Parts: sequence; structure tokens; C-alpha cells
Amino acid sequence: MSGYEATVNEALDRVANLGYERTGGELANHAPMGAETIAVLGYFDAVGPWIENYRRGQEHYDPPESSNRIDAAEESSWRSALGVFGRAGDWERLFRRELADEPWRAVLARWWPRLITGVFAGMTHGVIRTAHAVRGLAAVAEPSPLQLDELARGMAYWAARFVHLPGNTTFDAPGGFAAAIAALPREGLAEASNLGELRQAWSRIDEVPGYSEALRAPGPAEAQWLLSEMTAEFAGVFLAHPEFVPAPALVHAVTAPAAVRLVLPHLPAEQHLASVGELWKMQAALLTTFTVGRQGEDAARTLAGEAEQLGFPELVARAVEHGDEHVIKFTEACMREHALRPDARYAAAVLSAQQRIPRGAGTNARRIVSG
Repeated sequence: MSGYEATVNEALDRVANLGYERTGGELANHAPMGAETIAVLGYFDAVGPWIENYRRGQEHYDPPESSNRIDAAEESSWRSALGVFGRAGDWERLFRRELADEPWRAVLARWWPRLITGVFAGMTHGVIRTAHAVRGLAAVAEPSPLQLDELARGMAYWAARFVHLPGNTTFDAPGGFAAAIAALPREGLAEASNLGELRQAWSRIDEVPGYSEALRAPGPAEAQWLLSEMTAEFAGVFLAHPEFVPAPALVHAVTAPAAVRLVLPHLPAEQHLASVGELWKMQAALLTTFTVGRQGEDAARTLAGEAEQLGFPELVARAVEHGDEHVIKFTEACMREHALRPDARYAAAVLSAQQRIPRGAGTNARRIVSG
């Protein structure tokens, strides 16, 4: 068993008694995602201390119980449970049952097109948690029960916090994503005091003048290329909005598509472009909701190229020591995206995030790289 596999399984065992969200709001449980990311970065001995610090600093609800069976064979049964958080335990039981009977890739491929249309679930943490679970499963020859349970939980959280965004993405816009982003209306709708009110605003976001028309994405193009365009441009958007509060919300415009990239190799090809289209709707809603102007988005690439650059090994070490779960995940996602298509905006955005986001459950653990 590799160091990664052993570390991930131990971590999942240690956080199995945490519910889906932290007390006092709808803030997602980040323990399994943060632990898996630290492990994939090779900081195996940092995972245990990080989990202990995270648990001490974050109170969570108890895991949900199941009360009513969801019948996957009856569309009305599972559709009526989408977006009903009180059915989270029912969703978890459904996915555990299916994962016990079929290979995990078959279950994933069946439910992905149903869930991806609600990609904003839990501020995208449903799809991100699912993707971290998929990465863990794909890395091992024989999935453990803990890893299969984590996939069930990721999809259950996604289904229970399902948020459908109106509108349809087309892939026929001239120019690249920079032009598509520039065409988005910036209404600054985030006057809501909680995520429940934000969900109501998102359900009517197509009423914002210009929003539906701005859902045109560049194309035709291949999904993997579009994901690189998305993550690079939104790393620049993050850089251009130091006033953006809360800063972690905007990192999801990068971490969500980077997470979806982890899953696409395990899905039928016909699901790839549709997944990117739903991501673009999420990103459009994010900027329309939270920003009121474009600030320095046009200059982000130039500024990133002129800024002092730190290498990703140093940025990763700083992220693990920093300890905040969003910083850790953002750093790893940007490092992975940069390796696929180098762009100075990734490292610059990571350094900005490490400076703007308050420190979290950090440790000063020594890095151990598996052979």
C-alpha cells in the first residue's frame, strides 16, 4: 500500500463521524477534501495534525440519518429529493447501496449527468468533494470501503444541496474566455445574508439583463482546452479583485473546473462538454452575484508576469503551513493546472490567496514524498 493510499484511508477513518456541514450555517465539511489534498502533495505526516487542528477549530453537525428510501429506478422519487438537505442521509444510503452492487465508475457515470446540472451545490463543494473521492479511488488497485463511502458522501452532499442555475450554455462565442468574462453583467447581487437567500437569487439570475446572452462560451473546442482557459482566466480574475469578500468564494471558479478535470477521464466522452457548460454557468453566476465591476481583469496576465514569482514547491510548503483548507486546495489545483499549460497567473493567484485568506489549521510538518 502506497503512502498516499494509507494516509487517505487513515484520514477518512478519522473524519467519518463528521457531518456534511459545520454548525452555524451551510459551510461544507472540508476535512476529507483537505486531508486528501495534503496527501496528494506528499505531506503525509502533516495530514494527522491538520485533521486534529481542523476538528478543534470547526464544530460540525452529526452525520445525517436516513428516514425514507430513494428509489433510483423511479425518476420522480430521486428528482423530488434533489436539493432537499433533509434527505442527505437518504441520498447517502442510496449511493452506498449502488456502490456495493456496481463498480464505482458505473455509478459515477450514471449519476454525473443528473448532478452536474446542480454544480453550484454547497458553493461547488458537492462536485469538488466528489472529485477528491474519485481521485483517491482511481489511485488504488482495490478501493477500500472507506473510499467508497467517501464517494457516496460526496455525491450525497451534491444531491442534497443541488442548485440548478437557469439558462443554457452555447459554445459559439467569438474570442476566448477573456472576452466571454468581459461580456458578463456585474450586478453585485450578494446582498443576501445567507446561502438560502443566495439560492433564491440564483434561481432568478436569468432575469438580470444580459445574463442569458452572456452564457455563450468560446467554441467549438475540446473540453480539456476549455478547462485550461477557464482556470487561467479565473486565476486572473481572483488577482484582479482583492476587494472580493469572502475571498474563498472566488477560488471555486478555479478549484471546481480543476476538480471536474480529475473526473472526466472516468466518464463517457459525451458527458465532457456538457460538464464544462454547467461550469461556465456557475462561473457566470458567481461573478454576476458578487462583483460590481471588472477592476483590473484585463491587466491580470501582465501584472502576474511582472510580479515576483515563487515556484510551486515553495508555494505548496507555504500552503500546508498556512493551513486554510481553501488555500491548500487552491494551491494544489493551480499547480496542477500550471503543469498542464504554464501561466504566470496561477502562481500569482496562489500567493495572493495565501496573503488574503486568514490562516487555518496549519502545521509545520516535514514533507515526505512517496517513492
